Amino acid sequence: MSKLADLRRILDAARADAAARGAPAATRPVKPSPRPAHAPAHRHAHRPVHGPAGEPVPPSAPAGDDIDLARAFADVTRLPPPTRARIERTRPAPIAHQRLADDRDALLASKYGTEPAPNSWDAGQEHESGQTFVRRGLGSDVLGKLRRGHWTLQGEIDLHRLTVEEAHDALADFLVDARNRGFRCVRVVHGKGLSSPGREPVLKGKVRKWLSHWDDVLAYAEAPRHAGGGGAVLVLLKGVR
Repeated sequence: MSKLADLRRILDAARADAAARGAPAATRPVKPSPRPAHAPAHRHAHRPVHGPAGEPVPPSAPAGDDIDLARAFADVTRLPPPTRARIERTRPAPIAHQRLADDRDALLASKYGTEPAPNSWDAGQEHESGQTFVRRGLGSDVLGKLRRGHWTLQGEIDLHRLTVEEAHDALADFLVDARNRGFRCVRVVHGKGLSSPGREPVLKGKVRKWLSHWDDVLAYAEAPRHAGGGGAVLVLLKGVR
């Protein structure tokens, strides 16, 4: 407010001085006379004015009736720069969603195969040995019912990427637990061997041979396409007496 009061006093003094010399009223804007084109610039130069902090102040206009605002506010102190710290947040690391999706697809393909066995075949129309097994004394219709989902699937084990010894122990524990819990139909995923050396299945034949030697296994059949195809078998277990 003190600076505004000083400016008002300067304006009033200028108007009074102009009125005493017969000049037009200060309320009417006075257009400064243009500088001749041939006039040298150094004739209107002024000595530089410095503020309280030593910074240079722009020179005032050459007109005699104009107010030199630079000189009027020469003792104004600049505001200090803000002391608030600028904290930059660390961006999260990028996630390769497409690569993860590709890895997931490759894993599923190695488990079930990119072209699972067709589900058009039925018992007696097997394309290779070991696709089905039924205990002696049971009718062949058991295999058809097993593939068509006559028994509800109650459990599953995934032996994919296990060694032969690990797969044998895991399958034995799974079958004992399923038998104790009264399960009748389970699925065993052994994979098609696409990730094995030479793309030759290792667990496929061994798992099916183990199942045929287990007394608690009544039958098994290669799973239909929607349930794993050639990479899995559906197993029918004995009922609990």
